[in-house]
Amino acid sequence: MLITLEGLDGSGKTTVWEALHSSHPDAVFTREPTDTWYGEAVYRSIETDDADPLAELFLYTADHAAHLADTIEPALANDELVISDRYSDSRYAYQAATLAETDLDRPLEYIRGIHQAFTRPPDATIYLDLDVETAVERSGATNKFEQRAHLEAVKENYERLVSAEPERFVRVDATQSPEVVIDHVENAIDNLVESDA
Repeated sequence: MLITLEGLDGSGKTTVWEALHSSHPDAVFTREPTDTWYGEAVYRSIETDDADPLAELFLYTADHAAHLADTIEPALANDELVISDRYSDSRYAYQAATLAETDLDRPLEYIRGIHQAFTRPPDATIYLDLDVETAVERSGATNKFEQRAHLEAVKENYERLVSAEPERFVRVDATQSPEVVIDHVENAIDNLVESDA
């Protein structure tokens, strides 16, 4: 079973992901961007304010394709629980916001179309729901993806994704304390795994 953690920067995904290592020690934990050379190229583009948005999308897509082939599919073939900090929905939400500033029509649909041959949909997604104001405060707006205007567009894209597949997403209020959020996510994952058994 593939469970992904999604949400705005500052929503606590990584904190939750790290806490889940203790509550689900047998799971395979992974993340995007990865720590491979593909992921390193993605991180370089994140730090480059004038990176071409379309080229950046394809860097993310290459990292995702390798991640799927090298980590996720082998683990799922062994019937392991896989928990990923960010996955394809991050691409749809964040890169669609970036590409919306270009002449490209319907960027979210365009990105989903590209990913069709290089992805596997998550079985469930925990969406850590956070307002943009709090996200900006928590993240510190340290890179181009954490700026208020960008995060507003990202938030809208996430809401579109949730509305399109409400049965896949479990919404968790990320404005609560980390302990409460972790507890909600742990319970949600336990319920998902139990219902999948």
